[in-house]
Order: sequence, then structure tokens, then C-alpha cells
Amino acid sequence: MTTTFPPGAPNWLDLGTTDVDGARDFYGEIFGWTLVDLGPEAGGYGFFLKDGKQVAGIGPATDADRGTSWSTYFATDDVDAVAARVETHGGKVIVPPEDVMDQGRMAVFTDPAGAFFSSWQPAAHHGAELVAAVGAMAWVELSTTDAAAAAAFYPAVLPASARDIEMGPGMTYTLLNVDDHAVAGIMQVESEAPRWGVYFDVADCDAVADRAISLGATEMLREDSPAGRMATLVDPQGGIFSIIKSNPDFAP
Repeated sequence: MTTTFPPGAPNWLDLGTTDVDGARDFYGEIFGWTLVDLGPEAGGYGFFLKDGKQVAGIGPATDADRGTSWSTYFATDDVDAVAARVETHGGKVIVPPEDVMDQGRMAVFTDPAGAFFSSWQPAAHHGAELVAAVGAMAWVELSTTDAAAAAAFYPAVLPASARDIEMGPGMTYTLLNVDDHAVAGIMQVESEAPRWGVYFDVADCDAVADRAISLGATEMLREDSPAGRMATLVDPQGGIFSIIKSNPDFAP
């Protein structure tokens, strides 16, 4: 499945890792990804491919404090304007808007609670070529200690709107909508460091989770949810990611 990405929707993921070769082997084994290295001029950056289509990026970790981590990028047609709105509404610009060769223009931010996120203004590179398919991005979700503040911040800096839904007794979940379609979620947590999490579709959650653990991953949780069976794992280099066997009948 290929797609286009309206402004405000997540259009790219990448992994900054302390061990590119180790991550290549790990994710290749559990998702069937292959790695295309873009060469020295790209600073060690490359593309993960699934069935020949770009699903995510990978490169050396550049922030010692973050270590290995997945990053979520949101589409925009004006990354400089996003940066200005982030500062106006209490976030921080960590990497100011910059051109990435002929591929596009990007910036890195934190929201008022400290969660990292990025924005991508496409040029030659439009974003992921495969989503909502096995081995590709299924969903992105912000875990934060102040969901109400996040639900105000992100619609102010992205062209999105916030909508609450009930996910169970006493559990409210916030969706970010673009063009009346849910593109991301916001979940209230009590003590975790705020972060954007990435979910990848799998055909069998338990089999993939077990295989990941056998390759050196650790498990944070595994459970059923209305959206499907899911697990959150930490890769051998310390990067947190989630997998989900999506429930086709779930329509948030």
C-alpha cells in the first residue's frame, strides 16, 4: 500500500542507533527489511526497505542523551512555519529547519512536556512508500504525563484536530485527526518520560515478539487492545518500538 501524506499526518520514521549494523540485522530478521546505505555524503544514513519499498530510515545516533531512539516525522508544506508555531506555543526547536540535500527540509522539536518529534517538508523524498501493511508503519502514539496539554499543543502547531474516544472503563484516548481521519494518538501515562512511540504491523504479534526477544530484545508489555494484539519492545541497542496485529474491525 502506497500513500500520500496530507500536512499534519506522520509521513516518515527513522531510527538513530548506536549500532547501525546490529540494528540492520535485528530489524531485518523480525520484519524482513533490507538496508540501502546512501553513502558517505549522507553521513551514514540509509533506508530500510520492505518488499522494495521505503518504510523507515536509519542512521547513527547523534544525541548521547537520547541514545538509540525512533523518531516520528509529521508532513508539512512549510517546516519554517511549523518551527515558529512550536516556539510560540511552548515547545522548543532542537534542530532548526534545514535542507537535506535534494530530499526535503526538516526540523526537530520537543513539545512542552519534552517529547521529541520532527517535521518533514518533502522534495524528492515524500515519505514512507509503504504503510498500513505487514512490516510497515501502522500507527504513532504520544505517551505523555499531560494529555490535555498535548491535545492543545499539537493542533496548534500541526493542521490537526483533537478528538477524545473511550477505550474502556475510565480510559480516555485522544486522537489527532487530519481531514477527518485519525492519524495519531495521545495517551495519558503517570510516570514515563514523554515520548512518541511507533507501531509496526505484523501478521502474528506473539511470534514476532518472541523472535525479537530471542534476538536480544526485551519486552515492556504484551496485551490485547481494541485496536489489536500488541507488544512494546526494546531493541538490543535500547530503542523502544511497538508491534501490532491490527484488528480490521476497529475504526477509531
